[in-house]
Amino acid sequence: MLGTGYSLRYNEFVKPSIFVVEDDPDISRLVRHHLENDGFAVRVYPNGSNVIADAERQRPALFVLDIMVPGKDGLELCRTVRQTPSLAPVPVIFLTAKSSEADRVLGLEIGADDYIAKPFSPRELVARVKAVLRRTREDTRLPDDRRTVVHGTLRIDPERHKVAIHEEDVPLTATEFRILHYLASRPGRVFTRDQILTAAMGPNSMVLERNIDVHIRSIRRKLGEHRELVETVRAIGYRFAEAEPAR
Repeated sequence: MLGTGYSLRYNEFVKPSIFVVEDDPDISRLVRHHLENDGFAVRVYPNGSNVIADAERQRPALFVLDIMVPGKDGLELCRTVRQTPSLAPVPVIFLTAKSSEADRVLGLEIGADDYIAKPFSPRELVARVKAVLRRTREDTRLPDDRRTVVHGTLRIDPERHKVAIHEEDVPLTATEFRILHYLASRPGRVFTRDQILTAAMGPNSMVLERNIDVHIRSIRRKLGEHRELVETVRAIGYRFAEAEPAR
């Protein structure tokens, strides 16, 4: 059983576990088949009823959620994951027929790390699962320059993968954490959306540049009183505010 901390290191001899919430039996069989063929342990749920309770007992490496499922739908499940301290760092991928831009934006805003519209390519799904997990694992291998960032009552700790304000945890997603730490560890420097995307998601990311805006809005909302530290630089991108000089 995995612990309740924010580190997401996986034992190389244990298959990463993926919880799939999908009510269509044909799609769930397809997803299970391709993920298991690539070495993952897959647990399928036809509805959202028992997912959170099971995940708290044995935390998965990643959730794949359909949005339109009976009971607690995928959006509610994602919100609950992000509000549950022991599960908040676990990546979430939506796999859904709701494919409009508004649906994608909503999914990313409530905390998804990726969004795949149906109909989908099983090979692309596996590739995206691997990419999200790879980014998550890489967050635990910290180079020397990734020190804890403290700005007033805001503390960003990459070793523990935690953000806190007034010593209370802020439930950022893995992607949001990478974006915030990347900006905060370089205060005053302006970065384009493409630079932020590359730094947070890797050069071969399949995520669109405009999704960075969605993540930034979510980060600001969660930072509350510190929201203005993440500054918009019109027509260029974003920066983290420089610390005020000591008086």
